[in-house]
Parts: sequence; structure tokens; C-alpha cells
Amino acid sequence: MSIFRRAAGGAVMSLIACCSFATAALAQDDSPATLITGARIFDGVSDTLIEGQDVLIEDGMIAQVAAGIAAPEGATVIDAAGRVMTPGFIDSHAHLMLQMSYGEGLNSDEFYHAYMSTRTARQYLMHGFTTVRDVMGNTYSLKSAIDQGVVVGPNVFPSGPMISQTSGHSDHRNASYKPANLADEPDLFVKYFHAAIADGRPEVLQVTREALRRGSSQIKISVGGGTGSEFDPLDVIQYTEDEIRAAVEAASDWGTYVTAHVYNSDGIQRAIRAGVKSIEHGQLMDRETMQMMMENDVWLSPQVIVYTFIPLGYTEDQAAKHRQAYDGIDNMFTMAKEMGFEKIAFGSDIITDPGMIERINEEFVYRTEWFDNAEVLRQATSKSAELLSMAGLRAPYKGKFGVIEEGARADLLLINGNPLEDIEILVDYETSLALIMKRGEIFKNTVE
Repeated sequence: MSIFRRAAGGAVMSLIACCSFATAALAQDDSPATLITGARIFDGVSDTLIEGQDVLIEDGMIAQVAAGIAAPEGATVIDAAGRVMTPGFIDSHAHLMLQMSYGEGLNSDEFYHAYMSTRTARQYLMHGFTTVRDVMGNTYSLKSAIDQGVVVGPNVFPSGPMISQTSGHSDHRNASYKPANLADEPDLFVKYFHAAIADGRPEVLQVTREALRRGSSQIKISVGGGTGSEFDPLDVIQYTEDEIRAAVEAASDWGTYVTAHVYNSDGIQRAIRAGVKSIEHGQLMDRETMQMMMENDVWLSPQVIVYTFIPLGYTEDQAAKHRQAYDGIDNMFTMAKEMGFEKIAFGSDIITDPGMIERINEEFVYRTEWFDNAEVLRQATSKSAELLSMAGLRAPYKGKFGVIEEGARADLLLINGNPLEDIEILVDYETSLALIMKRGEIFKNTVE
């Protein structure tokens, strides 16, 4: 790494750090209490709405859920007037970085990547996503800036770089690059630590530990081909079982888990045998593999919306892989329903296209082809929160996510209309989301 590259990266970090210290007081939990009355509550778990309960928020947490709560002195009182309250939504497969075309991303410096990510972070929060699990990207400083109140955005569970083998899903070198054995010439995504390439147990251990050092709450690896990388078909298996196990052991030593990008059955089964606890995508799996996931308590983190369009900058070969992945969605979800597989999280995987972030809430509607409205809302709240909780002590925030109950985080939404009856209202998020609260702080309020 050149002196200039170190200096440039340090400048970005220093700028964010200075702003963070200057505004740290804004993030303290010393704001007055808030009492919300008159809401009909979807608690993240039930099939029906809870009526007649007030919700008291103190110190960023839900202090009480009961009927007829007296407002503490100085508290802000909000009459929901029959609106539906839900936990803040969780996107378990988000990308806060790299919301730009591949060409733009590969020809920009880290300053530009950082500035663009602040727009994406705000978009997620304004769409009702108070928490995201970011599964590829150098989001450590962005998370810090959000937590300190410098940047508006959701709670972030960072994976840091997606880790893959040479020729794997993190390898974005084109034909102009020399072979790795002849030159140390990383592509831009590797250079900026959005992705990492590691071969063999020692390198996998080193990169995994580096990500944990930086603050990853979980580790993301790739064990199969992807649509965003040019040279690896979806049927290929990436990483030996020993290499996968190296990442799992390093993560386990830190009390957290590994999630794996993969579409095909052989890759999923190899990952499970090595101890991986979550599968990203999975559309090409067979029934035997889904049964294996169920027997080993492995989560499925699937997406629909990203496969309904071709991301900006894709070649025709990449687009063909993207369509192949889309074609497997129906079989995967149909099997899940038939087999009673319920460890299904909610995610979007939108990347390379900031315009599509504006359509992110369509994911709720797409899923209703296989799941009822309550199931989809559970996936976006309590189910995804269960997946986040596997980070254990590496979880960057305290309190329960994805539910409305005493002791849970005050990440809450008030919705105009009832998404249990008509989930399509969430697509028009500017109209349907009347209040957005994250850890007791209100970021939007149109309640009269």
C-alpha cells in the first residue's frame, strides 16, 4: 500500500472521527421519555393486532407496554389515533456501500464511496429499515458515524469484506490483470476492503481475524458462484471444507458466526458440514439440502426484488446468471412452505443501483406469492432479529430487536393503514410511514 493510499484512507477516517467526537452528546440516551397511545400493535410475532396498550419509551428502550400508562413528567405524548405500530424493519442482506454502477464503483476513490454510502444509509432508514445486516463492504466508519449522529441511517451489523477464494465471488479482476502468482494487483473492491481474497487455511484465518479486529459482527464468505462476478458460474463450489471451517473456527472463537453466499446444493451442504449458520440466496438448492438446513438449524437469507431487474453494468453473461437465480426462487420458497421451514429472514440485496433502493419495499409484496402478510412481516422483524442475535457478544447494540415488548429497543414505526390486511401500502413509504423511531429518537413524524 502506498503512502498516498494510507494517507487518503486515514483522512476519511479522521474526518468522520472528528465529527463523531464533536457530536457524541447527540447519541446519548438522556432525551425525555416518549409515550405513544392509541396504537394498534403488531408486536413482531402475533398474527393479529394488539389493541388498548400504550407504549412508554425511556432511554432508547421500551420501558413499558400496558393499558393506561401515565405520562412521566416532561414526556412527549404521541396519539397514534389508531395507526398500526410495528417494530422497525430489518434488512438481513443489505449493501450500504457500492450503490453505484460497477463502472462508477471501479473508477472512484474511497472518499466517493464513503460519501455515496451516506445517501444509501438515509434511504434505508426512511423506508422503515431501522436495522440492516450489511453483508459486503467496508462499513465500519459509516456505522460509527451513524451511531454518533453524524450521518442519518439505520443500526448496522457489519460483515465487512465478503471473503472468497481466488476466482471466487469477491474476485473482480478483469482480463487485463496479471495472474495472482505473478503480481500482487488487487482490484479496487479488495483494495478498499469491501471484499477480500484468501486462499488456504492460513490466509482465511488471517482475513477473518482482520475483519473481526475491525468490528465485524459476523463474517461473510462465498462458497459458490455469483451473478455480480464475471467468471464464476452459479454451479461451482468455492472453498474446500477445511478453508470454510477455518473461517467458522475464527468467528466462533470470537463468539459469532459465518454466513455464506451460495446458490447450489453442493456448496450449501459443504458449508453446513463446516459449521456455517446462515445461507445467503440458496435458490438452486434441492429438497435434501433444505432438509439438511432444517436439521442443523441453519438460517436461509433469501431475496426476491434484486432478481426482478438486471443491475447496472452487468454483462450478458452476468445477466444470464441473474435470470437463472430468479428462476429458482419459486421452487425454493414452495419447498420451504411444504416442508415447514421457518428460519427465513428478510433481505433485499440491492446493489449497484441507487434508484432501486427507492423500490426496496416492494420486497414485502413479492414475498406474498408464497407467504401471508403476517409471515412476511415476521420475516422483516422478529425472524431477522433472531438471525442477528447469533452475533452474540459481537452484536454492536444492546437490547432485543424486531419485537415490541418491555426491554426491547425502541425501534418503532407508525403506519397509516394496516399492513396485515394490505401489505402493498408499504411500497408508498412516504405516505404509509407516519413515524420512524430508532432507539427512541424520532427521524420522521407526520402524526398530527
